[in-house]
Amino acid sequence: MNHFERVEASIAREAVDRPAVALWRHFPVDDQSPDSLAAANIEFHRLFDFDLLKITPASSFCIKDWGAEDEWRGATEGTREYTRRVIRKPGDWLNLSVLDPKDGFLAAQLECLRIVVDEVGQEVPVIQTVFNPLAQAKNLVGAENLAIHLRQYPRELKQALQVIALSIQRFVHAAGELGAAGIFYAVQHAQLNLFSQAEYEEFGRTYDMLALESARDLKFNMLHLHGTAVMFDLFLDYPVGIINWHDRETPPSLSEAKERFSGALCGGLRRQETMLLGDSGEIRAETEDAIQQTGGRGLILGTGCVIPTNVPRGNIVSARNSVEK
Repeated sequence: MNHFERVEASIAREAVDRPAVALWRHFPVDDQSPDSLAAANIEFHRLFDFDLLKITPASSFCIKDWGAEDEWRGATEGTREYTRRVIRKPGDWLNLSVLDPKDGFLAAQLECLRIVVDEVGQEVPVIQTVFNPLAQAKNLVGAENLAIHLRQYPRELKQALQVIALSIQRFVHAAGELGAAGIFYAVQHAQLNLFSQAEYEEFGRTYDMLALESARDLKFNMLHLHGTAVMFDLFLDYPVGIINWHDRETPPSLSEAKERFSGALCGGLRRQETMLLGDSGEIRAETEDAIQQTGGRGLILGTGCVIPTNVPRGNIVSARNSVEK
């Protein structure tokens, strides 16, 4: 099977020649220009030959056109620190306008996508990272303030979430026109230790569905549920073929999720204890357990989120090789 056939069969829960496998990471400093980020993603794919290529930009790419600023301070995950928040008072939410993906930082990210698709898009599904409206709102106002604004200034926040969702919708449409095989839809706040399910349905799901309108025809969409105590069942009808979450750290397990979601499940490996600090034996053991939990069907071996930038190259090779017969 080629990469497209293997991932498509996994989504359909059909037999595969071997389980699909995909890891991804941030590329700090490289992620500040479309050319260098594209080159880093292409090189990573060429080195390890994963079954999906997920383009992983800095989270700020989608909100810099509203005025956010950030800088690189050396985080091992490769993430950047925000140095300027756009929302400082409730009324600031009302100042956001729908972004044009052909301008500014969104256009730069689409240029990165175009380069990657032109280079490797015929051999591997290329999926573009998209942060959902509530995640973008968090980065606009700061994590410590999001819950306050959600509960005290719901009208202002909802107007902004509508604007963000429409901006996402336009960006995803443009990504599809450039040949993206799907999107990696990152949800960060569907955690019961952050919000109630009713709150997420009101402030999250409502705007997710609007944002995802232009993704419905893409074949390889992946949903990422970040964190612990995730509201897994709330997302079973989202237009995605793959769900990725921290399955080794929080329910449901792969075996439990297999009974609840009909598409592919991406997980099985711990990114810190195993990929960063473990060895090939531990990686193989977790791989074999993941295969056993899923019966070898509907599995894309991966971690619950990005691998740290300092994961040993040998462990990445071991993860890639662990799915071979």
